[in-house]
Amino acid sequence: MSYDADESIADYQAKRVQLATNARFESFAEAFEQAVPSLPDPDALARLAEDGDWSGFVRGLQWEAPSGFVRVWSSRPDELMRFAGSATPSILWLIVNHGVAARLFRHDPGALLYSPIRIEAHASAQAGTVVSFDVPSAQLSGFGINKITQAGAELDRALGDLIEDLGMPRPSALRR
Repeated sequence: MSYDADESIADYQAKRVQLATNARFESFAEAFEQAVPSLPDPDALARLAEDGDWSGFVRGLQWEAPSGFVRVWSSRPDELMRFAGSATPSILWLIVNHGVAARLFRHDPGALLYSPIRIEAHASAQAGTVVSFDVPSAQLSGFGINKITQAGAELDRALGDLIEDLGMPRPSALRR
């Protein structure tokens, strides 16, 4: 079977931020997971199945996740990579702000390619932690839709706030 397809290509400039902090890796990972509670999609769907109240769901998340973000997935690649000879502790998280994600989806479902936000943290050789992520607004501005660009700026602010809440300075790429 074959399908017809129209192709479009959008160039955009990505910005990756890498923060080196003196926080011990396990302490940082624990603090991050405290600040960004776990809410995988099946759990979110179960909550919404109770009454279907999207607005109430999003408002309720503000009590559990003051940053607005929840973790929808995480992985410990270090557990697998140790078999390849690497002993560096590492963790990956996907975090989402459901309220912003709903607006992105409304304007272009493809914008969810960049929401959730992917964050990686690993132990550094200097007994600290390196945290990396792409700046949401840089990716989302590539859609050329003002409302999506605005949502990207909102995600930048929320991610900057989260980083400050974790005790680090707001990265310059997340300042407005």
